[in-house]
Amino acid sequence: MFGNIGWGEFMILLVAALVILGPERLPGAVSWISKSLRQVREYAGGATQQLKDELGPEFDDLRKPLSELNQLRGMTPRAAITKHLLDGDDSIFTGNFDDKKSSGANGSAPTPKPTTTPLGDGDKPPIDIDAT
Repeated sequence: MFGNIGWGEFMILLVAALVILGPERLPGAVSWISKSLRQVREYAGGATQQLKDELGPEFDDLRKPLSELNQLRGMTPRAAITKHLLDGDDSIFTGNFDDKKSSGANGSAPTPKPTTTPLGDGDKPPIDIDAT
């Protein structure tokens, strides 16, 4: 719940609460907040258990897409594209197209690059009729 708050921010909040509430009311406010959070967690746990009881095995079918969305939320855009659109083949980003583990669209091995030899001074480049 407080995953985005660092120690510095927490200390600033604590000092602000001490100044606003005073040292005599601060312990009571902290205990009230902790009791309220505990009660909210119990309500959320009860609601989850009630959904599990009512939906039965369909509850897991409901949770699966939600867990996939949570995994995507933590991914970088590059990782999400690589995983879901390119089937894990990141050669488009790395430029390493000769890698043995990268595969073509049908799962076959990638076609190797053709080897070319440099042309001499009087040689004409080959022409591909089908390409023009």
